[in-house]
Amino acid sequence: MRLLKVVSICCFIVVLEMVGLRNLAFAQDKTGNAMTGVTLTSKQLNNIQQLENWIDNLTIMKANFQQIAPNGQRSTGQVWIKRPGRIRFEYDKPSQLLLVANEGKMVFHDGAVGQTTTIPIDQNPLGLLLKPDLHFSGDVTIVKYEKENGLIQVTVVRTASPSEGSLTLIFNQNYMVLRGWEVVDAQGQVTKVDLYDLHPKKSVSDELFNIHFKDDE
Repeated sequence: MRLLKVVSICCFIVVLEMVGLRNLAFAQDKTGNAMTGVTLTSKQLNNIQQLENWIDNLTIMKANFQQIAPNGQRSTGQVWIKRPGRIRFEYDKPSQLLLVANEGKMVFHDGAVGQTTTIPIDQNPLGLLLKPDLHFSGDVTIVKYEKENGLIQVTVVRTASPSEGSLTLIFNQNYMVLRGWEVVDAQGQVTKVDLYDLHPKKSVSDELFNIHFKDDE
């Protein structure tokens, strides 16, 4: 059961060129060949630009979250984001699970057994959300764009390593505010996070993003 929790947490452990009225979002892979994404209309490109602006203007945020793990298990807690590069998921008690990203790493800590698992942030799709100056072109490719039920969903991958998984960012269409995300890891395991009660913050203690846990914590 512990292994399943580690896997479910770690798996989620986020200027397009314009040609006429319809446009192709694309980027280059390691071989220099064009990696084709989705075809976007001018209006969709405008929405993409607004999403980029919202993310780039995001510095510090706190929210409540609900997570649905690959096995369907639901959990809740609080999340802090401090861009670039830092995020903290604190799960509601009695859980002692903690996920923190900082210093280029994603660290999962299970306080119940004193175990810590670390992976590079650039090997997890969620790391895309924490990139400085995120743009949905170049090293990031849009592979899916959907708009329904008042939500805009944009699925992106790392251009050079799409097999590592995808990140779907979910925004409220009317307010262009992040509502959550869905991560598909390299094994096809899906983890979904819904955000509630988002609050921008002017400051937050850097201690929240400490990734150096003691074995007995």
